[in-house]
Amino acid sequence: MISGSKAVCLLSGGLDSSTCLALARREDWVCYALSFDYGQRHRVELEAAARIAASLGAVEHRVVRLDLRMFGHSALTGDIAVPKGRSAEEMSRQIPVTYVPARNTIFLSFALAWAEVLEASDIFIGVNALDYSGYPDCRPEYIAAFERMANLATKAGVEGRTRVQIHTPLIEMSKAEIVKLAAKLGVDLRMTHSCYDPDAAGRPCGACDSCLLRRKGFQEAGMADPAL
Repeated sequence: MISGSKAVCLLSGGLDSSTCLALARREDWVCYALSFDYGQRHRVELEAAARIAASLGAVEHRVVRLDLRMFGHSALTGDIAVPKGRSAEEMSRQIPVTYVPARNTIFLSFALAWAEVLEASDIFIGVNALDYSGYPDCRPEYIAAFERMANLATKAGVEGRTRVQIHTPLIEMSKAEIVKLAAKLGVDLRMTHSCYDPDAAGRPCGACDSCLLRRKGFQEAGMADPAL
């Protein structure tokens, strides 16, 4: 990369996306953070995203509003209970009901549009290995396929003015490795939010898949979670 190059960074306000943004900033990318208010039950994550974007020096933070509740079919966007207290084996057995249909495809498409407007060639997304078995749109083959499509679908790509690259720096990392990296990068982990089913005050439930994976990550990293 050229020092100071622009990049669009998808930012949910969770541990992974916050670490991904911090890593991009450390590598001297000029970061434009992009979040989504899509009707998710854990909308409090957007407050976390705003805090993280400001603390990590994003040039701009935009929130796209769209209503995926109109389609539902997910515990995050419909009237379906969020699974609680599941073992790691149960989590990996099948695609979970917290999967939001086509979510990363939608998010990456918006990121691609903004990147083209910014004349940026790079997009960062914080997918990681623990999501492979559960979420089909977090797998490396999916990311590679989207990247190929992106270079066929944009005016800048067709004209040869740029080549879009989707960066997934956390994709082969465990949650414990991500926790350690976040601490090394100076991410204020108190600001992050991971829970799928927080209470009215935004406090984590402590029992959903995301809470359990986060807890396991901090335990294996030998660290206390400052957000608790």
